[in-house]
Amino acid sequence: MRYAAPLIVGIVGCAILVALGVWQVQRLAWKQGILAEIDARMAADPVPVPAAPDPDVDRYLPVAEQGEMTGDELHVLVSGVADGAGYRVIAVFEEDGRRLLVDRGFVPLDAKDAARRTGEMIVTGTLVWPDEVDRWTPEPDLEDNIWFARDVPAMAAALGAEPVLIAARSRTDPGVTPLPVDTSTIPNNHLNYAITWFSLAVVWLAMTGYWMARIRRKA
Repeated sequence: MRYAAPLIVGIVGCAILVALGVWQVQRLAWKQGILAEIDARMAADPVPVPAAPDPDVDRYLPVAEQGEMTGDELHVLVSGVADGAGYRVIAVFEEDGRRLLVDRGFVPLDAKDAARRTGEMIVTGTLVWPDEVDRWTPEPDLEDNIWFARDVPAMAAALGAEPVLIAARSRTDPGVTPLPVDTSTIPNNHLNYAITWFSLAVVWLAMTGYWMARIRRKA
């Protein structure tokens, strides 16, 4: 009877931790399926931007549009890219009376206010609705035109455009490096979570064994 308590605690605790690990393995398979679908969708031929894009239906839709880059732009401070810190250039692209947003890509810090190519061009890219804003995101510095996240509704309002963002695949200016969307930027940490839960289950079993060994030595 003296081993009943550690056995119950050990079995129940280990079962819970293993169940959490199995759940994360299932989530991993689900997420890999989603990423495969996204990859297949982004590999499709580009189409014109829908008249009323839906963030759920049209997310990651490959698009191509011919229009005019106006030169109106906002700058989003970014770091962690291959070229170091700099800015994403979010510009207005006019097409058949519509004003859309285009994420033209990355420029270094010292090229923030450099002149960039405007006028007629064809832009190919992917429709995205980035989820980058939370309660800790600083308000944009409107005087210096520095933003700290791609807040599509706020940027669209500031530029008088539709809340539709095309992440460019094509190079729209020699000095701007495109940052095209791919699934490597979509978090998929379920394998790490599963390993963590299974590891905790092993530790739990070891601690249960240690507890029972101490009871035995005291007997």
